Amino acid sequence: MTSPKAPHLAATFTPPVMEARRWLDGVTFSADMPLINVSQAAPVAPPPRALRQAIADIALNDTEAHLYGPVLGLPALRAEIALQWSAAYGGNISPDQVAITSGCNQAFAAAMASLAEEGDEVILPTPWYFNHKMWADMNGVTAVPLATGDTLLPDPAQAAALITEKTRAILLVSPNNPGGVEYPAALLREFYTLARAHNIALVVDETYRDFDSREGAPHDLFSTPDWDQTLIQLYSFSKAFRLTGHRVGSVICAPDRLAEIEKYLDTVSICPNQLGQRAALWGLQHLTDWLAGERLEILDRRAAIHDEFPRLKARGWRLLGCGAYFAWLEHPFDIASDDLARKLVHEAAILALPGTMFMPVSDPAAQRCLRIAFANIDRAGIKSLFTRLEKLTL
Repeated sequence: MTSPKAPHLAATFTPPVMEARRWLDGVTFSADMPLINVSQAAPVAPPPRALRQAIADIALNDTEAHLYGPVLGLPALRAEIALQWSAAYGGNISPDQVAITSGCNQAFAAAMASLAEEGDEVILPTPWYFNHKMWADMNGVTAVPLATGDTLLPDPAQAAALITEKTRAILLVSPNNPGGVEYPAALLREFYTLARAHNIALVVDETYRDFDSREGAPHDLFSTPDWDQTLIQLYSFSKAFRLTGHRVGSVICAPDRLAEIEKYLDTVSICPNQLGQRAALWGLQHLTDWLAGERLEILDRRAAIHDEFPRLKARGWRLLGCGAYFAWLEHPFDIASDDLARKLVHEAAILALPGTMFMPVSDPAAQRCLRIAFANIDRAGIKSLFTRLEKLTL
C-alpha cells in the first residue's frame, strides 16, 4: 500500500512550465520551422562575462562563500539593497528591513508563511502568477480571485468587497506576470490605503521592476511613514543579472516580521546561496550600465510586439497586455486555450502557456488567452512568432 499523501499538496496542480515541457516529448521539429519557446520568462543566457569572472574569483579566494552564512542574508548585500532602494524610491529603508532569500519564490513563501495559515485568505488578481496560487493551495490558504477584466488592472473597490475577517493580504505583481501591465503609482497607493485601513498586508512583487518602461520610481510607498506596517516588497536577482541558477531574491518589510521569516528560512534553507549573494552584490555595485542596456533591449522587444501585432489584430486576436517579459493575448478560435496551446506545438512549433494555467478554470477568460514570454526571442524571433500565429487556422 502506498503511504498517504498530504492532501493540500496532492490537490495542487502540476507546475505549469514543467507540464508544458512534457508536451514536447516525442515531437520532432524541422530545420525550417524550429521550436519557438515562449513558455518561460527566465533568462536562458548566462550572466555577463564580467560577473562570471567575479563569481570565479569569489569561489577561489573567498573561503566564507563556501560556508553557512546568516539566515537573513549577507549583511553587505542587505545594506546595499537598503541604500539603493532608498535612493530609487525616494524612501527610507534600513538594512534591518531587508532579508535575502533563495529566489523570489522563496521570498513570497516566507512572507506568506508569516502572514497566513490554513483557513485564511489572500486576494490574488487574475490572471495570477501560478506559483502564488500553488503556495496558497498547498498550505490550505484560500486564494480569492480578483478579476481584472480587459485592462488587467485590479480595482480597489472590487478588492474591498472581497475582504473578510479571514483576509490576511492582497498580492500585486507589477510589472505583471503574466499580463505584462505596469500598475500606475496611484493605483498602488489606493491598494496601500485599502490594506492599511483593514490592517492587512499589501505584498508587492516587483521581480520585473528593472524592465519597467517608465522612468523614475514606479511608486512612492516607501516614502510613507511606517510603511513597513503594511507594505511587503519582493524582488528577484534572477532577471536583473541572469542569476537564475543561483537563487537570490529579497523581501523588504518590518524587522519584527523578518524575525518570523527568519524561523521559516532557517528551517527550509538555513541560508541563501553564498556565491549568489556575492554575485548579486557585485552586480549592484558594477553592472548599472549593463542592466540599463538590458532594459533597453527588453523595451525594444516590447515595441516589436506592438509593431507586429496588427497582423494578428486583423485576424481577430486582441493584445490585452504587454510589458516587462510578457504579452497577454486573446485568441479568436472556438477552442479552449489549453487545447490551443497543445495544438500550437504540433501545428506551429510554438510552446506557450494557456490562460487556464493562470486563472480559475471556471473563468471564461481563461479559455481565451495565452501568455507569450518574449524575453528570450529577439525582433526576428518575434516576427517569426507572429507569422506562424497569423497563418494558424483551426
